[in-house]
Amino acid sequence: MTKALVWVLTLGCLVTLADRWAVLYAERQAAERLKDHLHLAAAPEVRIGGFPFLTQLAAGRLDSVRITVPDVPARRVALTQVTATAHGIRIRGDAPTAVRGALVPQVQGDVLLSFADMNRQLGASEVSFSAGGPGRVRARGALRVAGHDVRVRADARVRRDGQRGIATAVDGIRLDIGDLATYRPGTGPSEGLHLTRASARRITREAGKIKALLGVPEIARRLGVPDGTVRAALRDEDRLHRLTGAPRFLRGLTGVNLVDTALAHPALLKRLGLDPSLFTALTRLTRPRIADRFSFSFQLPEPPSGSLRLRQVTVGRDGIHADVRGTGLLLGG
Repeated sequence: MTKALVWVLTLGCLVTLADRWAVLYAERQAAERLKDHLHLAAAPEVRIGGFPFLTQLAAGRLDSVRITVPDVPARRVALTQVTATAHGIRIRGDAPTAVRGALVPQVQGDVLLSFADMNRQLGASEVSFSAGGPGRVRARGALRVAGHDVRVRADARVRRDGQRGIATAVDGIRLDIGDLATYRPGTGPSEGLHLTRASARRITREAGKIKALLGVPEIARRLGVPDGTVRAALRDEDRLHRLTGAPRFLRGLTGVNLVDTALAHPALLKRLGLDPSLFTALTRLTRPRIADRFSFSFQLPEPPSGSLRLRQVTVGRDGIHADVRGTGLLLGG
């Protein structure tokens, strides 16, 4: 009785080992075929679910297969990881050595583009990416402009592009010139060159600088200060302090776009502590040119049969996630 039990247990172990060996062999073969078919740099990880595997193979049907593909090229960026799980796969051909392909009725997966990879591929150590809220990515860093380090801020909206693509729309671009001024490319009311609140407050306390500003008629008009009031303030220090010390004046000063004035009066920029060559270089940085530094997109491949599409795109703490769904996919012959 004992000897028979030992034989049964031994046989069971051998069957289990044979089944596991067959699984490993099948996973390795599938990984190599996927690597060649998708032109990948490295073989993906393939995990076949269900037990026993040989019984499934004999029936020509697999319960589930999970595939993880790292570093998938996608235009300017490489997707950090693509994970997909398929169920009810029907094998085409004679298993296990003459499998021609497989029919995948349903597959669901996740595409991840991590911020770490975006920093490496797009930021080039100058710009870092992080979550900026629902459906948004925040870019922060520095650009070298006319020999100066300029802090840059930008925000990108992440959206689904059709059934298989993801694209970004960059907005909210802002370049900080120290704590002196900000530059936003464009012609809108809030765009252009503006003094920061801190620098505007400092300037109002320095008679020479504020007089230089008020001495430019265009700036005085934009501030809404009558000509007579300006002339009186330029002659009388007390009147100058009363005019420039008002909170309303300070708010108005930060709202003045200095672009046109700076171009016409470059000496004024120097008086305020701004390098004219830096400003000239900034005005040449158009919104599309800056936005291109932070833009990216990718498309899922179109399968030869069946359907493969993105259902939802979200931004998490680790990066951008896309929910993938597929039906009726035919792999191989």
